Amino acid sequence: MDAVANGKLDSYGQGTSSVPLLGETISQNLRRTVQTYGSRDALVVRHQDYQATYAELWEQVQECARGLMGLGINKGDRVGIWSPNRYEWVVVQYATAQIGAILVNINPAYRVNELEYALNQSGCRVVIHSRGFRKANYTDMIEEVRSRCPAIETTVELESSWRKLLDDGAAVSPADLEEREEALQFDDAINIQYTSGTTGFPKGATLSHHNILNNGFFTGEGLNLTERDRVCIPVPFYHCFGMVLGNLACTTHGACMVIPGEALDPLAVMRTIQEERCTALYGTPTHFISELNHPDFASHDFSSLRTGIMAGAPCPVEVMKSVLTKMHVPEITICYGMTETSPVSTQTKIGDPFEKQVGTVGRVHPHVEIKVVDPETGRIVPRGVSGELCTRGYSVMLGYWNNPDATSQAIDASRWMHTGDLAVMDTDGYCNIVGRIKDMIIRGGENIYPREVEEFLYSHPAVADVSVIGVPSEKYGEEVMAWVRLRDGAVCNEADLSEFCRGQIASYKIPRFWKFTDSFPMTVTGKIRKVEMREISVQELGLQQAALVKTA
Repeated sequence: MDAVANGKLDSYGQGTSSVPLLGETISQNLRRTVQTYGSRDALVVRHQDYQATYAELWEQVQECARGLMGLGINKGDRVGIWSPNRYEWVVVQYATAQIGAILVNINPAYRVNELEYALNQSGCRVVIHSRGFRKANYTDMIEEVRSRCPAIETTVELESSWRKLLDDGAAVSPADLEEREEALQFDDAINIQYTSGTTGFPKGATLSHHNILNNGFFTGEGLNLTERDRVCIPVPFYHCFGMVLGNLACTTHGACMVIPGEALDPLAVMRTIQEERCTALYGTPTHFISELNHPDFASHDFSSLRTGIMAGAPCPVEVMKSVLTKMHVPEITICYGMTETSPVSTQTKIGDPFEKQVGTVGRVHPHVEIKVVDPETGRIVPRGVSGELCTRGYSVMLGYWNNPDATSQAIDASRWMHTGDLAVMDTDGYCNIVGRIKDMIIRGGENIYPREVEEFLYSHPAVADVSVIGVPSEKYGEEVMAWVRLRDGAVCNEADLSEFCRGQIASYKIPRFWKFTDSFPMTVTGKIRKVEMREISVQELGLQQAALVKTA
């Protein structure tokens, strides 16, 4: 029932559903899926020439779980995973859930400073990692920080030590594993995902079985997934998009996870859809744009596609229209959410009117509440009026790992998660995201907080002051730009500062544009006016066309 105040509909919605929440752990749910769909394909990873049925995947998960127990990993211990998309990532995800260990997702783009912080803040005892990714050597970086990360006891390099981890698990009996699994509760913490922090340090969103299992399940329900679906997942596992909307949505429905590559390669994605006869495709707007604009796009067969998800960044309406028509994905949906909410709070629904399907982020998810409030007063605003989007329900994280202050700032006394996003809810309950209270930049699905980049740039001896903003980009949604004031007498250019960043912070955080200035636009109270900075930058960089792109 809609809430009404003073004759006007309030911007409040609740996701009623006849389908109950899953009251089980991730492992209990996977076991049920294996019993029902054991002979069906569960996971295909094309770049590793890997394929497993649900029965085979289950055996590998148990091997890994016993291997981790053999290393002395107890319930609640943290296990880091630092790798691009590989089949071992999926095995580790379900194995840690089976023994009650907390999986710590480490961004493949992290460099030494970020890696050291995440490992220490979470207290990882074991780090499972690939040898490297692209030009980054993970093994060398872990060795560099290991002496400064006292909690680490063991590292497992996938290319050289994976088999040993599994073999050593033979010393742990299946009965011991079963006893551990039976001791778990679905409200136990199971995952830490780091989100960039406005304080300059990432915060570890701590999620439970109940959080992410149900969010994956109900997102899959929104796609009408069944055991007959084959879902192409080019989005990264370290994000909720990959491990929840991808993996858990599939395993809760007996669908097949199809991984086209370690990271996004539009040609590999298109070949995978065609050759694996995928029925669903996931991606950020940037991903879909790269496929639509690929010179070989027209030579691929997309006729097997039915549904999918576009999410992770504001979704341009014109891109959505192209995906529906040119890629033949009539049941594509848009999801909105954040890591702290497992992640999805709203989703467009198959069968929605066309303008709602392409021009909004949908309505509230099952078993979730949302409201739009005045950021100053906290009062719910009437529909059609913009305000801060808040969400409440099973999906809200347990909190930020070992950071009660940040947790209390994000989740209020009534358990509403304050997203920091500005939204408008229409009379039918559909939402549009119209801006952000905080100045977070979303570049191609990656969340970047300017303060974090600013703090790093301040460490350069030539920099006196710096302010980082997002500027519009047709390809990525937003690009990072830094306005820099140099110290008197200092000589420095954008190439010098870009080189200073390289290898120290993730490449997607390095400013694409630089402006050297003697002053910043200021308010009367002395605060930098980032809105004005953005307006000036759009004009100076000639980004007016990108700024006009309409999003949901």
